[in-house]
Amino acid sequence: MKNKKKTVSSGLIVPHVESTVSFWLLKSEPDVFSWADQKQRGAAGEPWTGVRNYLARNNMRAMRVGDLAYFYHSNIGKEIVGIVRVIALAHPDPDDPTGPWDCVDVEAVADLPRPVTLAGVKANPELAGMALVTSMRLSVQPVTPQEWAIVCKMGGLSAKDVAGLAIAKRSK
Repeated sequence: MKNKKKTVSSGLIVPHVESTVSFWLLKSEPDVFSWADQKQRGAAGEPWTGVRNYLARNNMRAMRVGDLAYFYHSNIGKEIVGIVRVIALAHPDPDDPTGPWDCVDVEAVADLPRPVTLAGVKANPELAGMALVTSMRLSVQPVTPQEWAIVCKMGGLSAKDVAGLAIAKRSK
């Protein structure tokens, strides 16, 4: 499928890849599980366990294989540091003995050349409606394509880089 690009109000070019790709943000405490830990898992990825909020769980249930998510260091650093790709659909969280909690598996696919801080996101008026700003405590959040493009640009990634990440899922 050909990649198409569309321009949003900020003048950014948003990669338009297959409409099945959605964008997310996943929060992790870096002293518990960091971006470096995620990258060490390689292509095998890691189950995103420990989510104990119904809305966050439902967001994971909405994810599809190939969706992309920002990896956000919460509590320490408070910054978006990388991008992961969903490699397995929601399934029971192996750390949950009670049963209602799910997780997805994700693999690291790209570092952000420049981490994007929470302060930087809050300072950008185009991101005022982003869940990271409006629902700060939610650990698994949706990200719109426009927000994705803005944050990628802030982090030093081009639309071409991001489109490549989304397309790469089909080669696996």
